[in-house]
Amino acid sequence: MSAVPLQLDLALAGLGLSIAEEVQARILAYLDLIARWNQVYNLTAIREADKALTHHVLDSLAVLPHLVGGRVADVGSGAGLPGIPLALARPDWQVTLIESNHKKSTFLRQVLAELGISNASVATDRVEEMRPAGRFDLVISRAFSDLPEFARLAGHLVAPGGVLAAMKGLYPDEELALLPANWRVEQVVPLQVPGLAAARHLVLAKAA
Repeated sequence: MSAVPLQLDLALAGLGLSIAEEVQARILAYLDLIARWNQVYNLTAIREADKALTHHVLDSLAVLPHLVGGRVADVGSGAGLPGIPLALARPDWQVTLIESNHKKSTFLRQVLAELGISNASVATDRVEEMRPAGRFDLVISRAFSDLPEFARLAGHLVAPGGVLAAMKGLYPDEELALLPANWRVEQVVPLQVPGLAAARHLVLAKAA
């Protein structure tokens, strides 16, 4: 076993996640696809396999214990983060990857096809223009915008009783203070990502 699969296995245990070996293999295959496409398209700035594992996959999966899924939208999905790791780890969720950039959305469709991810789909749309047939139980973003802008542009996608979830670095005091009055912060969860020596927080908000 090479270092990266071993690192993934140990890190998942550290996050308290039990993910089948077959799913772990697909997660690693996803990282390989990112690395291959990065040679042509600028999907992410990270090129090293071990850093991609910690900064992308483990960072995405660290939020999993704090989320309730069902119908999930990943806003500004980019290379599929956090949506693809979440879809792989939770096959009972239905994940929509929203990405307006055509090259990135082409990559996302290729990932779904190559890895056989049947519980995810891609929407090549600007989030503020989306009017889906049904709204989402969870609307999440990792690097889309600041919190007030995220709520303004994507808030209409959240179903009644659903959650708007924003993945952040340092505790976002200023962004929280500017959150529109029609949103109420339920919790700000500090996260520990194995191998990532940086502050990470998950903001969970509901319609007020």
